[in-house]
Amino acid sequence: MKRRAIPTLAVMITLGLLFPSNTHAQGKEKSAKSMPSQEEMMKRWQAYMTPGEAHKKLESMAGTWDAEIKVWMNGPDGEPAISKGTAEQKMNLGGRYLQQTVASEMMGQPFTGTGYTGYDNFKKKYLGFWIDDMGTGMTTMEGTIDKEGKTLTMWGVMDEPTTGEKNKKVKYVTHLLDNDKHVFEIFDVSGYGDKKPTMQITYTRKK
Repeated sequence: MKRRAIPTLAVMITLGLLFPSNTHAQGKEKSAKSMPSQEEMMKRWQAYMTPGEAHKKLESMAGTWDAEIKVWMNGPDGEPAISKGTAEQKMNLGGRYLQQTVASEMMGQPFTGTGYTGYDNFKKKYLGFWIDDMGTGMTTMEGTIDKEGKTLTMWGVMDEPTTGEKNKKVKYVTHLLDNDKHVFEIFDVSGYGDKKPTMQITYTRKK
C-alpha cells in the first residue's frame, strides 16, 4: 500500500505545481495583452508632461501686480476691510506651474503668502495649493475653466481654527478680465453660500 501511495502522491504534487504555474502564465499573458506597448506608453507620458493651451492661460497672469484686498470679516453683507499689497507671479518648471507670492497686510499685520497653480493633463483639471504666514496649514484646490477661458472655478476644503470647524467647503474663482487685470474671489460655501465672496483680490498689472 505504501509503495502505491508514493507514485500517486508524486503525481498529485506534480499536477499541483503544474496547474498553478500554467494559470500564472496565462494571467501574465492576458496582462501583457491588456497593457499598452512601450511606444504607446512613452507617447502617453509625453502628452502628460507637455504644457499646452491650459498652461498658457496661467502664463497670462505672470508679471508684477498691485493688489487690492477686500476681506468681509463679519460676512459678505457687511463692510469689507480693505488693504493694499503687491504680487509677483511667474511660470516655473518649463511653463508648467504658475508660482504666486503676495505681500500685504491682513488684520493690521504684515502678510506673506505663496502658492502654485498648474494644469494636470491627465486629470484634465487645474490644481493648486496655497500657504501663508497667517497659519500652519496648506490649502489645496482643483477645478476647471469655462468655455470662454475667462473664469477659473476651483473647489477645496479648509479648516477654521477659531470655530473648530474642519474641512469647510470653499469655492475659489478667478476672473480673467484682460491681460492687465484679474480678480480672485473666495467663497465660504458652508457659512454663506457661493453667491457673495468673503475675500476678493483685484490684481492690476504694474506698468
